[in-house]
Amino acid sequence: MTTVRIIGAPTDYGANRRGVDMGPSAIRYGGLADQLAGAGVETVDGGDLLVPRAEERDPDADAPSEGKAKFLRETEDVCRRLGDEVAATLADGEVPLALGGDHSIAIGSLAGSARDAEIGAVWFDAHADLNTPATTPSGNVHGMPLAAALGIDEFADTEWANAPGLSPENVALVGLRSVDGAEAELIKERGFAAYTMSDIDERGITEVTEEALSVAADGVDGIHVSLDLDWLDPNAAPGVGTPVRGGVTYREAHSAMEIVDETDALRSMEIVEVNPTLDQHNETAELATELAASAFGKRVL
Repeated sequence: MTTVRIIGAPTDYGANRRGVDMGPSAIRYGGLADQLAGAGVETVDGGDLLVPRAEERDPDADAPSEGKAKFLRETEDVCRRLGDEVAATLADGEVPLALGGDHSIAIGSLAGSARDAEIGAVWFDAHADLNTPATTPSGNVHGMPLAAALGIDEFADTEWANAPGLSPENVALVGLRSVDGAEAELIKERGFAAYTMSDIDERGITEVTEEALSVAADGVDGIHVSLDLDWLDPNAAPGVGTPVRGGVTYREAHSAMEIVDETDALRSMEIVEVNPTLDQHNETAELATELAASAFGKRVL
């Protein structure tokens, strides 16, 4: 039986709105353990990483030499510890499921998952998260984790942020609909497998997800799945900090996660950007638990 270790990373250092640090609690309260049990997996809850409140810290205390990145020192601390937790979980033969917090935690989960293995990554997100301190319009690190993990530009020598076993040719972005100009250029320049909502409309969620997973799984030891709840349309997932209209539907999201499970290559996963202060009756957190269960094998029949 698969054992999933839940690791909470209650940080909002990378976000532009407070409240997402309560995401891990909201997802647990939404019934995550019960949903995963319904998928036939055993769960171990590793608790939450200790994360000091952003209000107690200076966002510019360790500013990069070029560009801007808020709370970089604090993000490094969280991601180093999360990376260690993810790596230790894998060494114990369990599957790490990190709960955000904002998407900056992906720096840690990717680094930990790719520490001793070659991995691919599928990014289910409205955003590309390929900004760097020099290209970011906001300085919010939740828009940079994929660039950080891949060591792009200013992140090239940032050892703590890099995922050594992750290669660009094994990265696929699914459901894009809000991409900055510099990110769009980078996607074309580096040849990332990138699928917009228009691709999903034209080809269907099944074909797009299967192709993305094929790209990610090609020649690697396993795949990391990063699920940002703003990937879904705000009508289905209202409790996110950066909602973008025109996302995937409830059913499309479940179909994609079911396909993730069918690949039998899932190595690690994170669920991020659930903000209960913006939610309605914990609807988005409960949806996150259902999608996690689908990714680990829960089906109607």
